[in-house]
Amino acid sequence: MCRSGTAPFDSMLKPAPAGQEGWCMVKYMFLLYGTSQTLPEPGTEAFARMRADWAAATGAMARAGVLIDCAPLQPPSAATTVRVRDGETLLTDGPAAEIKEHFGGYTLVECSDLDEALKWAATLPAAGVGKVEVRPVIQVVAPAEQPAG
Repeated sequence: MCRSGTAPFDSMLKPAPAGQEGWCMVKYMFLLYGTSQTLPEPGTEAFARMRADWAAATGAMARAGVLIDCAPLQPPSAATTVRVRDGETLLTDGPAAEIKEHFGGYTLVECSDLDEALKWAATLPAAGVGKVEVRPVIQVVAPAEQPAG
């Protein structure tokens, strides 16, 4: 088991870089939350500053080799919620729940442990105006990638 505490069935763990033997690299998902009031209006100086801060944070992650992917999401009004009840697919415009804070984007990183992931999460602008939830990703082999037999 990795020192990060990942599940023993986490079949896709990569070995850590040289010098960190005994450690496993673990993927962490940063879930970015905020309210509509926490984001500056596009075209404003505050918006340009936020984008520059985002680029600086994700650029540093990329240079350090921990960034896998990241993206903002369209606003909650663009969401469609899917439920299946008694075999019938039900579609609802909007998010699954009416809450003040909304899931606005994500960042996926690969770090040696939770402490490293938390340090990177704190560099994102969302941490200063909303919150960043950090969760380890359970890695499983996708059915298409499993060996036959």
